[in-house]
Amino acid sequence: MSQKVALVTGSSRGIGKQTALRLAEEGYDLVINYARSKSKALEVAEEIEALGRKVLIVKANVGDVPKIKGMFEQIEEFYGRLDVFVNNAASGVLRPAMELQETHWNWTMDINSKAFLFCAQEAAKLMEKNSGGKMVSISSLGSIRVLENYTSVGVSKAALEALTRYLAVELSPKNICVNAVSGGAIDTEALKHFPNREDLLADAAKETPAGRIVEMEDMVNAIMFLISEQSSMIRGQTIIVDGGRSLLM
Repeated sequence: MSQKVALVTGSSRGIGKQTALRLAEEGYDLVINYARSKSKALEVAEEIEALGRKVLIVKANVGDVPKIKGMFEQIEEFYGRLDVFVNNAASGVLRPAMELQETHWNWTMDINSKAFLFCAQEAAKLMEKNSGGKMVSISSLGSIRVLENYTSVGVSKAALEALTRYLAVELSPKNICVNAVSGGAIDTEALKHFPNREDLLADAAKETPAGRIVEMEDMVNAIMFLISEQSSMIRGQTIIVDGGRSLLM
């Protein structure tokens, strides 16, 4: 392929990191985005360069629109194009609804939903220059199911999925496909912040029809399918990767 470029936000660890590495293996040059973990971002960059691919590291809190615009200015200057955008960066305050404060709400919504809109606007401008592209966001089952202490994150992910549908329709004439992947309980570093982590993993191990919990590779496989040409007629959809667990909720 002509040298394609992919941006994965929040790619210094977890699913973002694994997605970036898989993209590099498939021949993409990368933009690694992080907000705090510079050392981890550098480690990911080294792994990508070892695969023979170019990499641009950009520090940016995607909940801040001026920082988003600055990130895309760097991408345009360094690569001059963008073909794939994986909207992975996420954060949130895990508290019951009655204990949420305005700052908790704004922080979660900014990073988990507002960021996608304004990143997508900038990404689309670069994708148009190369006749289209693919966008994939990472969601979670809390967008459609009520999970303990998950109010702000669940609502932000529901907004993310709604935005996926609207962008898919608006950007289709530009040959830009927009979809999302929603995962079940995955034993990532992010899950360590859940007060009921052990219960979530135990439930997934016991109740998932597929017979095991979801792994990061399962999510990455779905993401890679959605950015492939084989999925070009899938638009505005949220693909659930949970081994069937949500069917029994």
